[in-house]
Amino acid sequence: MAEPAVRGIDHVGLTVPDIDQATDFFVLGLGAVVLYDRFLKSEPLRRTPDVQQRLGIPHTMAQGALRMLALPNGPGLELFEYHGRGQRAAARPSDLGWQHVAFYVDDLDESLDRVEAAGGYRYADPRDLGGNESGLGNRFVYVGMPWGSTLELISYPTLQEAELGAPRRKWRA
Repeated sequence: MAEPAVRGIDHVGLTVPDIDQATDFFVLGLGAVVLYDRFLKSEPLRRTPDVQQRLGIPHTMAQGALRMLALPNGPGLELFEYHGRGQRAAARPSDLGWQHVAFYVDDLDESLDRVEAAGGYRYADPRDLGGNESGLGNRFVYVGMPWGSTLELISYPTLQEAELGAPRRKWRA
């Protein structure tokens, strides 16, 4: 049988209002490292029809800075700044489309403290995972990022019943 076409998540793209603030949040809060800048804030905005079509952005918007980060043991995080009329606020978890990204952490409380110190805010206190995901230390918390997007911190050091019949664990380092 041939290898699967998808080998993993290479990166997650995220539009942010201020690329420097977002970089600080991910570096200080989640231990990300800056890999490189593709476009700098000091460079002219990219507003051509080709850019707008290729990226699926409205003609009223222009692409600004672009920076690639890497998360520890995880995928890249591509930060975008866009400028122009008609930019909407961050989607809520109940809106259609990608809802949130969950980051697996070994120490949920320590990670939450770091995220909050970097400007994030918890929606509620951490909760135990329930049902067939429950187990000693298996917990999660939803966190708002400084610009309003949602992320989840999750830890499940105890094997989940849901994974017993699965072909692999959800998270593997």
